[in-house]
Amino acid sequence: MNWWVIIATFIAVNLDFFFILLCLLQKYRLRAVILGYLLGVLLLVNASYLAGQILLKFLPEWLLGILGFLPIWMALHDNDEERQSDGQHCPIINVLITYLSVCAGCNLSIFLPVLTGISINRFLAVLLVISLCTIFIVVLLKFFGEIPPVKHFMTKYSEILMKIVYIGVGLYVFWDSGLISHLSRIL
Repeated sequence: MNWWVIIATFIAVNLDFFFILLCLLQKYRLRAVILGYLLGVLLLVNASYLAGQILLKFLPEWLLGILGFLPIWMALHDNDEERQSDGQHCPIINVLITYLSVCAGCNLSIFLPVLTGISINRFLAVLLVISLCTIFIVVLLKFFGEIPPVKHFMTKYSEILMKIVYIGVGLYVFWDSGLISHLSRIL
C-alpha cells in the first residue's frame, strides 16, 4: 500500500469540500467542524472498506443522487437564528450531514477500489492517517480563514456563498449521480 496514494485520494475526494469547510468554520466553532467532518470522513471510509463491491451491487449510483436534497434543504432552511443551548450538537450534525450529502458518492466510489483487499491492520493505519489529514486540513483552513482579507470577505459573504454552494452542490449531486437521467427515462 502506498501512503501517498491514500493521502492523494483523501485530498482529491475532499478538495471540493474545502471551500465549504471554510464557510463552516466561519459559522461554527473549530471543534464542531473538526468533529462533524471527522465523523463523516471516518463513516465514509469505513463504509467503503466494509461494504466493498457489495455496496455498489445493492445501491445503484443514481440512488445516491437523492442525497442532493440535503444540501438544498440546508440552504433553504432558515438557520440564521442563534441556536439555543439545548442544540449544542446541531453544528456537529450539520457539518456531518453537509459532508455526507456532498461527498458520499465520490468517497464511496473512489475509496472502494483503493481499500479493496487490504488487511484490517493496514485499514486501521489508513484510518489514523486519514484522521490526521482531516484534522490538519481543518486547522489549516481555520488559519487561512483568519487572514484579514479572507476573514472580511468570509464574514461579509459566507452565508450567501454557503447557500449558493449548497444549492449548486445539491444540483450537481442530482446530475453527477445519474439521478436526473434515470428519472427522465422513467418519466
